[in-house]
Amino acid sequence: MKIIIAAGTGFLGKNLEKYFTEKGNEVYILTRNPNRKNEIYWDAKTLGEWKNLLENSDILINLAGKSVDCRYTEKNKKEIYDSRINSTKVLQQAVDNCINKPKIWLNASSATIYTHSETHLNTEENGIIGDDFSMNICKSWEKEFFRIENKDLRKIALRTSIVLGNNGGAFTKLKMITKFGLGGKQGRGNQNVSWIHIDDFCRAVEFIIDHEDISGEINITAPNPLSNEEFMRKLRNEMKVPFGLNAAIWQLEIASIFLKTETELLLKSRNVYPEKLMKSGFKFMYPNVENAFENLLKNN
Repeated sequence: MKIIIAAGTGFLGKNLEKYFTEKGNEVYILTRNPNRKNEIYWDAKTLGEWKNLLENSDILINLAGKSVDCRYTEKNKKEIYDSRINSTKVLQQAVDNCINKPKIWLNASSATIYTHSETHLNTEENGIIGDDFSMNICKSWEKEFFRIENKDLRKIALRTSIVLGNNGGAFTKLKMITKFGLGGKQGRGNQNVSWIHIDDFCRAVEFIIDHEDISGEINITAPNPLSNEEFMRKLRNEMKVPFGLNAAIWQLEIASIFLKTETELLLKSRNVYPEKLMKSGFKFMYPNVENAFENLLKNN
């Protein structure tokens, strides 16, 4: 297959590129800083030469969007919003211009679209979507993505949870703080963590591509969310670290200022279940966080 990954130089993009290339597919990356043969320049907001790549391609995957791991200043909020909406909009223009369009377009979204929930398990069908900055970003993003329907083009919004891998993402930071004895619960510790192993993330993307009956919004998360306290305890056990200092909310508020981030990333309860994947017969290699930690720490 000919696969185009827009903004594919980050953690998820690199892993998807490796996964699909190893299976014999042609993978091209749209990036602001091309430095390899299969990388093509784009600015994620205007049409350019890159649009020709989409002609006769099979799969388009869009991962563009400024990281939310920053302070929510007005400037950063605007960049978070614009980067998602503009990239989706310009890709739609490019798709519309194609004579032979891609068959499938997978667009990044986030499990953060669901409201803070400690008891309600959010599936695609019964998930509760709320109203704050993060949730509204996700809603606007998906609305822009699904705004135009193209005949014979299947669209999927990937509502992805925290992806655990050794070569980027949150797991590298979690390992570090645990190693230094700071891997206790964050805040009250009863907020749920929805997560997925990077290998299962790549496999889920492939599964969606292969199953033509899957479309619309899909939760990309392992089927067993757990509390932050449990999550950190299991990580300490697997890393053989005997203790982990807890971090109170007020301590996290102070630390987040110095780390130029927001406490929401740690304190929001994401209680999400991959109902569509499960009903379609997807089998997780790492359904439980213990299996995921064991594998990742063994291959560290």
